Order: sequence, then structure tokens, then C-alpha cells
Amino acid sequence: MVSAERESIRLLIADDQALVRGALGALLDLEPDLTVSGLASDGAEALRLAEELRPDVCLMDIQMPDVDGVEATRRIRERSPGTRVLIVTTFARPGYLRAALDAGASGFLVKDTPAEQLADAVRRVHSGLRVLDPVLAEESLFDGANPLSDRERQVLRLAADGRSAAAIAAEVFLSAGTVRNHLSAAIGKTGADNRAQAVRVAVDKGWL
Repeated sequence: MVSAERESIRLLIADDQALVRGALGALLDLEPDLTVSGLASDGAEALRLAEELRPDVCLMDIQMPDVDGVEATRRIRERSPGTRVLIVTTFARPGYLRAALDAGASGFLVKDTPAEQLADAVRRVHSGLRVLDPVLAEESLFDGANPLSDRERQVLRLAADGRSAAAIAAEVFLSAGTVRNHLSAAIGKTGADNRAQAVRVAVDKGWL
């Protein structure tokens, strides 16, 4: 009786930097039980390939154009539920970890994770386990959840490039007074002195 070979874990890698995509793919393809089935340059392409290829695990970056990694994770988990998502990013922020887990990710690691540990994380995620960067997990526990509402995040993002309350109001179809109220609430929740500082705090914590 001939024993069956262990089936390879099929991977999809999504990252907007071609060098990173290539490097991750080359490293993981060296593992005998891992096979890179697809490479995506943004979240939208990752979703399309996930639906087409039905990979076992998707390694997902956070900050990508158009559809970011958190939203792509949410959509992939909805449309290809058999695909588990492992976030691999340079943006080591507690807020991103919480958002990624809320979106359905099974793991969250930083890109300087050694190749051997990354390959092991893929196997663990594929087996149904959760893999988290221990430092980020601890920071996330003490930092607490994102205190900003969806609308507060929206107006704070628009305020990041210096837009006035009136300009933001015209874009989001609110009154300037309502926008100012949302900005004021965001400033208070971040403990900042002004909107520019609130943006910096929110970005640093991964809340935007």
C-alpha cells in the first residue's frame, strides 16, 4: 500500500510592493508543504484571486491602495470562507491588529518575522489556530479598542490633509457644524490638543 503524500498548503500573497511579494513567495515556496498559487498587488486583486483560486491561506498586507488589507480580509472571509487570512505587515500597530481580527483574520505578524517562523505560522493558521505577534497582542490588550466611531474616523481621515470643516462637510454631505462636532469628539477621544495631533495619535495607534 502506497502512502499518500501530504497535500501542499496553497498560498495567496497580497502586497502592493513587488519586491516584498516576490521575496515572500520565494521564501515560502522553498518549504516542501507550501505552494504559492497567486500573487496580488492590492486588496481588490486579492479578493478576485481568492474567489478564483480558493487558496488555503492568504498572506495579507494592511496598507494597500483602493481596498486595504482589513477590508480585503473581511470580503475574502465572506466570499471564500475556506481561505484563512494571515496579516503580515510592517505597520505594527495595536489598532490594526484589533481591526484585522474583527474582520476575520486568523493571525497577525510583522514582516521581520524570520522565514521559519512565518512558515510555521502559515501551518498553524491553516490548522485552525490563531497566531499573533506577542508584543502587539499585549499592546492591544492595554490600549483598548478603537474609541472612534465610523463617522469620526471618516472626517478625521479627510482632515488629515488640512481640509476645512466646510470642505469636509461638502464631501460627506453633513453640515459644517456637525463635522466640527465629530472632529471635536475625535480630538477628545484621542487625548489630543487639535485635529492634526488627533490624526497623528489615531494613525500611530492604527485607528485610521
